[in-house]
Amino acid sequence: VTFYSQNLAVPARRDLDKPEVLSGKKQFYEMGCISCHTPKFVTMRGTPNKAQAFQLIWPYSDFLLHDMGEGLADGQRVGEASGSEWRTPPLWGIGLTATVNGNSFYLHDGRARTLEEAILWHGGEGQKARDRFAGAAAADRNALIKFLESL
Repeated sequence: VTFYSQNLAVPARRDLDKPEVLSGKKQFYEMGCISCHTPKFVTMRGTPNKAQAFQLIWPYSDFLLHDMGEGLADGQRVGEASGSEWRTPPLWGIGLTATVNGNSFYLHDGRARTLEEAILWHGGEGQKARDRFAGAAAADRNALIKFLESL
């Protein structure tokens, strides 16, 4: 199980070249989503598994804790995280949530039923990106969702 988990590939992206997905990628950058959902990293050279060393990966996460505001706070301290801090989840594979899980529940507690709802729940450090999304034209919001669904 450990070997399987360590070597399981992330799902392949879909619809990469569709104009709406490309427009959504542009919105993702311009709205500031990348301040927490960092697109890419290179893995360490000195990993125990040489096949995983020095690989370009696209997790769309900085894997750091961020204060997400009172709306998402549960008041429970876990490790170093305060009750309003959450680790940025990787977005790779998020477009297959319904296929894999049989539901479309997002965020740490499943309160969001759509990607749009999940974005609109962002507060705290994610508030600026959330406000840009909320204030964007419907076509730009839809394009951003199509981009996320392609991950």
